[in-house]
Amino acid sequence: MRGGFTLLEVMIAAIILGLGTTVIVASMSQSQRLMLAASSFETAQEVMDLGDMAYPLEEVKDENDLEVRETKATELWEMISDERLSDAQEEKFHGYTWERECLNLNDSDEDIARLGNLYVVRVTVRWGDRFRGHGDRDSYVTFWRKPK
Repeated sequence: MRGGFTLLEVMIAAIILGLGTTVIVASMSQSQRLMLAASSFETAQEVMDLGDMAYPLEEVKDENDLEVRETKATELWEMISDERLSDAQEEKFHGYTWERECLNLNDSDEDIARLGNLYVVRVTVRWGDRFRGHGDRDSYVTFWRKPK
């Protein structure tokens, strides 16, 4: 009797090695996608902060001033800072926009009064190529109470 591996044992070992390698490569690819997505969401959070600093809700006196048109992140930076964006920041914020809209602005006065004079405000940050169907967005909803 010879000491060695049979063809069946070698084939099973090759299949197990191939499956293990496939799983490792797939998990590495998924991890890379998650890291890129996390980076995009981190930048989106920074743009949300820029927009909140440029257009603070605390300073709004009238519900008609709640809505802010879609604004580029670079324009938001220029509104709040005297410093110029670096090339790295310019590239980081490229394609990101910020907007604020009031979701119940057209409701009747009775409905608004029933809500305690609260207005529902949504802030949205968009990025990516929306026109080609590759756009992403992140948003949050907050409330604004009409001053007395």
